[in-house]
Parts: sequence; structure tokens; C-alpha cells
Amino acid sequence: MTVTPPLAYRDPSFIDSEEGRPIRIVSEYLAPMKIFCEQGVSATVVFFGSARLSSGGPLGRYYDEATELARLVTEWSATLTGQKLLVCSGGGPGIMEAANRGARLAGGRSVGLNIGLPHEQVPNPYTTPELSFEFHYFFMRKLWFAHLARALIAFPGGFGTIDELFEILTLAQTRKLDRSIPVFLYGPQYWREVINFDALVRHGTIGAEDLKLFEFVDHPVAALERLKACMSLDHLTAAKPSFARSRCGPAP
Repeated sequence: MTVTPPLAYRDPSFIDSEEGRPIRIVSEYLAPMKIFCEQGVSATVVFFGSARLSSGGPLGRYYDEATELARLVTEWSATLTGQKLLVCSGGGPGIMEAANRGARLAGGRSVGLNIGLPHEQVPNPYTTPELSFEFHYFFMRKLWFAHLARALIAFPGGFGTIDELFEILTLAQTRKLDRSIPVFLYGPQYWREVINFDALVRHGTIGAEDLKLFEFVDHPVAALERLKACMSLDHLTAAKPSFARSRCGPAP
């Protein structure tokens, strides 16, 4: 009896192989795009921050203020005509949970771009289920952070937060973005202690003008006002992603 071999794209042994890696990578681009198109999501306000912060902890105020700011952003978005801004986080605990929780408190949807890690990173319960994603590749996850971002708010965090923050700053510095993404560093005391931006200018490794790529904020209401002030009409109406040319629906 002749056994028909499985089609390559339905063969788990191939898809999970070294040779199948390009398929897995492309899948982490196309699958989220399909869902975002179906769900009508084309603009986000991204919250970065540590998975290790919790309400009541040593830096607990940042969890509480991230929750409040996400709530305020979601409430403001509900007043906008046309395109809505959805809160987007890394989908895990800590500041990520706070952001999704704040959006939930305001009755809005939010995005969670989770990634499988050996510790800390488990999906939080506040992300909208239809907009909760699981990634294997860090670079594909970071692409989706930037892809739909209209603004970025970075709360105190460690290696992951700093990596994600500098990804966006580098894209802006090197003019790889089709539109500007306002970047806000929440908690000046933390950020100025952890990263000496002035020293980078003094040593000549960045230019003084690069300090204009971000600004500091330190209160939910004030942060929302700065966000509103920096969000031009183009930010709110531009349909295309920040640096890609992909479309939702057929090309004209």
C-alpha cells in the first residue's frame, strides 16, 4: 500500500526543522497582520517597562501610574473620531500587566505581544483575548511594537525595556521611520540615573540633537497632555505602518 507523504507545509517535522525556520519567521509577521486587519487595529500607544514591578513593591508607584495612564489614554481614544489608539504592551506581568489593566478599566481593548521565556513572561489576564499574541522571535515581536506605534511610553525597566526603547530611538535617529513616533521616558529620576544621556553627547557618540528624540514625563495626567500635544493629525489618520509598506486588503 502506497502512503502519500504529507504536504511540506503541513508536516510538523519540516516546519519545526532548521530548514523550516524562514517559514516560522514569516508566520510571526503574517499571522498578527491578518488578525490586526480583521480586528481593525492600525494604531497603538506602546507601553514598555519591567516585568518585575508590582503595585506596592519598591517601585510600585510606576505600576499604579502605568495603570492610570493607560486608562486615561484609552478614555481619550474613545473620544476620537475615526481611527482609535489601542494600548499595546508586551503582554506579560509588571508594567505590561498594568498597561493592559488600565485599558480594561476604561472599557477598551488592548494588545499584548507576549514572548515565550524561561521565567517571568507569562500572559497577563487583562489583554483582549483576540489581540493576545505569542512570539518566539524577539526581532519579530519588536517589529510589531514599531509597526503600529503612534507613540511610545517607556516606564522603568531592565535589559528588555532598554533594548526595546533603543530599537525605536535608533530607527528614529537613522530616519528609518516613515513618520515620527513620540517617545516618553516615564520617571526622570530613574532614567537619568540608569542612562547618562548627556555623557553620550559629551563623548560624541550621539549628537545633541538626538536628545530631542525623547522627553521625560512623571505624572499620568501630564503625560497624557504631552501625548496629546505631540500627536499630530497625521499620527491619528495615517493608515500605513511606521516603516513597512504592507496593506490591509488588496492593493488598488
